[in-house]
Amino acid sequence: MLAGDFVHEFLLTLMHAERRTEPFWRPYTDSLFREPCAAALQTLINLQRPNEGLQLAQEKLMPGEEQALDSIINDMGGYIKQKYRAGEYERAGNTKTHGLLRAEVTIRDDLPKELRQGIFKQVRSFPAWVRFSGPGPDSPPDIEDVGFMSMTVKLMDVPGPKLLDDEKYTQDLTCVCTPTFVTPNVIVNQNLQRYSRARTPLYYFFDPRQSHVLDFLMQSLWNQTQTSPLECQYYSCVPYLLGEGRAMQYSLRPRADVKSKIPNLPGRPPDNYLRENMIATLSNQDCLFDFLIQVQTDAHAMPIENAAVRWPLSMSPYIPAATIRIPKQQFNSPAQLRFADKLSYTPWHCIPEHRPLGNLNRARRRMYWELSRLRMARNRVAPYEPNGSETFEDDGKALPEPSKTVQLHAN
Repeated sequence: MLAGDFVHEFLLTLMHAERRTEPFWRPYTDSLFREPCAAALQTLINLQRPNEGLQLAQEKLMPGEEQALDSIINDMGGYIKQKYRAGEYERAGNTKTHGLLRAEVTIRDDLPKELRQGIFKQVRSFPAWVRFSGPGPDSPPDIEDVGFMSMTVKLMDVPGPKLLDDEKYTQDLTCVCTPTFVTPNVIVNQNLQRYSRARTPLYYFFDPRQSHVLDFLMQSLWNQTQTSPLECQYYSCVPYLLGEGRAMQYSLRPRADVKSKIPNLPGRPPDNYLRENMIATLSNQDCLFDFLIQVQTDAHAMPIENAAVRWPLSMSPYIPAATIRIPKQQFNSPAQLRFADKLSYTPWHCIPEHRPLGNLNRARRRMYWELSRLRMARNRVAPYEPNGSETFEDDGKALPEPSKTVQLHAN
C-alpha cells in the first residue's frame, strides 16, 4: 500500500470509529451549533465568489464544461468497469439501494396561484416509485459509509412532452441529505472523480493546490450517522425551472420527528440496518413527507451555477407544495429490490416547465444517460418505464438465499 493510501485509510478508520458514537451526542451539538457554523462557512464561501450580474433563472456556460464532463464519465465508467463483473454492475453514484417503495404524491390546494406551474398546476395525485439509496461508488455496510443518503422520486402518469424521449409519462425528482452539493461546479467535480477512481476521495478536499476545505466542512454538518432513510430531510441542491423565468430548489422533509434506534452501537450494527429500520416502520404505519419549494429571489445570493451555496431561507422561505405519502407496505422481496436496477432516474426525465438549471444539471443529462446505459448493457437489462401497476411474484417475502429466481410482472 502506498503511503498516501495508508494515510487515507487511516482517516477513514477514524471516521468509521467516530460514526459509531455520533448518535449519542450529535443531536445535541447539531441543535446548538449546526446553523451558526453553516452561516459562518457560507459567509466565507460567499467572500470568494464574484457577482456575475446574472438575472433570475439565468444560466451561464462555464469554459471547459464538455471536457470536464468527458473526464467525469471516463473516470466513473472506468471505476465500475474495474470493480464489477458483467451481470453485476451497480450504479456509479447513489449506489446502494436501501429500498424501492410505492408512494403517492398529492399537490396541495393552497399553493399560491403564481407557483402553480408544471406538476403543481392542478390539485391531483401522482403514483410514484421512491428509491432510497446510499453513497457511491461502493456499497459498504451502512455504518461504514460517509453518512450520506439520497431520495429519488419517480412520478408517473405525468402528461405533456418530456425533455428526454426514453420515458413518456414520468417526472424524476432527485434529492440528497445535504443542502449543498459536494462540489460547486462540474469543472472541479472532475477532480473529485479522479480521486474517487484512485480510491482516495478525501484528498480532493485537502489538495493544497486547490483546497475545498470549506465545502468539506459544510458537507460534514449534514453527513452523519443516519438512523433511517425515512427520518432525514432531503434537498435538491441544484435549481430547476418553476415555469418560464422563475427558478426553484426543493426539499423533501419528513413529517414525523422520531429517530429509530441503531442496534449494537457503539459496536457493529447489522450491515443493512437502514433498510431494516425502514421495514420496521412501514410494517406498522404510513410515512409522510412534505414537498417544499424555495423560489429564487436574488440571483447572486441564490446562484444557479454554484451548488456549494445554500440558498438563504431568510430571503426565500420554504413553501409547502405537495405531500408524499409512503403507505404501510412490505418492500423487501428480492424481486422488488432488483426491480430498482431496471429503473433509470435522471432529472432530465422532466417536463419543460421544470427544466434542470446550472452546469451540474447540464452535465447530468449526458452523464446519467451514458452511465445508465453502460450499467444496463453490461447487465443485459433493458430500460423500463414503470406505470405503478407492477407486481412481484414474491411480494411479501423476505430476502431469501441469493440463488432463488424471481421475476417481474407489469400489468
